[in-house]
Amino acid sequence: MTVTLLAAVGENGVIGRDGGLPWHLPGDLPHVKRTTFGHVVVMGRRTYDSIGKPLPGRTTIVVTRNPDWAAAGVTACADIESALRIAAEFDPEVYVLGGAEIYRVAMPYADRLLISEVPQAPDGDTFFPEIDAELWAETGRDPREGFDVVTYERRH
Repeated sequence: MTVTLLAAVGENGVIGRDGGLPWHLPGDLPHVKRTTFGHVVVMGRRTYDSIGKPLPGRTTIVVTRNPDWAAAGVTACADIESALRIAAEFDPEVYVLGGAEIYRVAMPYADRLLISEVPQAPDGDTFFPEIDAELWAETGRDPREGFDVVTYERRH
């Protein structure tokens, strides 16, 4: 199984503000859809709530501490380990879509980071974990309008 963390990240590490995105990047959402379509996506409950529904064409797994939480068309899990175990039953390609806490606990399991680097430093209250250059190698950079899609692979 390949685990990829997928995020749009500002120069200051910001990924969110007030439960939403701190920018409008028209090209990023189509990139996320193309990349994840037909695969499993894992996200935290707050990220799921900000989207409001399962993503079409993807198996959606939501990590939540609330054992009573449920949503139609979604598999709920108590932790990232069980989410990844279930994800592996569906697809060898798994994408983690946030938020900050889910990125933090999923980072040790990740094989790849697919980061939309946004050349802005917006105010925010949600941050992506630090990308340690000793653990991660930049292996690709694809300039887009308003951001670069940067691929990092785990060093072995």
